[in-house]
Amino acid sequence: MSRIYIVGMGPGAEKMMTPEAYQVLQECDTIVGYQVYLNLLGEEFQKKELLSTPMRQEEKRCLMCFELAEKGKQVALICSGDAGVYGMASLMYEIGQSHPDCELVVIPGITAANSGAAVLGAPINHDFCVISLSDLLTPWEKIGARLRAAAMGDFAIVLYNPSSKKRADYLKRACDILLEEIEGSRACGYVENIGREGTKATTCTLAELRERQVNMFTTVFIGNSTSFISGGKLITKRGYRVDSRNSKKD
Repeated sequence: MSRIYIVGMGPGAEKMMTPEAYQVLQECDTIVGYQVYLNLLGEEFQKKELLSTPMRQEEKRCLMCFELAEKGKQVALICSGDAGVYGMASLMYEIGQSHPDCELVVIPGITAANSGAAVLGAPINHDFCVISLSDLLTPWEKIGARLRAAAMGDFAIVLYNPSSKKRADYLKRACDILLEEIEGSRACGYVENIGREGTKATTCTLAELRERQVNMFTTVFIGNSTSFISGGKLITKRGYRVDSRNSKKD
């Protein structure tokens, strides 16, 4: 039986790739992925067979992996962050139903919710949800409903894909929905280029966030009702009782 690895490569920097992911990529003959992600691989991987398809040709990219594996190649399909969080893992399993002789192995990676949270401080230290603002595969009406539900449930919220050239106003639209349920002073933040050159974290209120310009390499964090900003960090309380001398768990 042939095997295909579906590898989450983390946010970008090689040092943030898990040892397991690094080892799997070293052992593979061929690495398939979106060109932006292939470019993030270190020099040592450039001697391998690197194959890509343009954006929005994800199914073709997956089929390529099965074709190569069935020819005897040791294949890895790379995704940014974690392959199971807005990645290619589910599509590979869907297509894999027609390729029963190929074993699929998912290698986890650090997703932007976690790596971005570490840069910002502790914004998702309680119940939180992750919502993508991209409507390429999900209708905007459903995205809006999920935003409202998250706000009503007082979740800390992480927004993936907050903006692009074609969706320049989507973060503003999302903030307008959230402002129907959340006060404008709610603590928020966002991180640009997580794990890559030019990493930058910014804190602000929800009302201020509405006016900010971000790009597709930005991850946005909206705090819950306990969240606050201190020293440039966004912190969401876990629920411990804190006095001036020590911390006690409820």
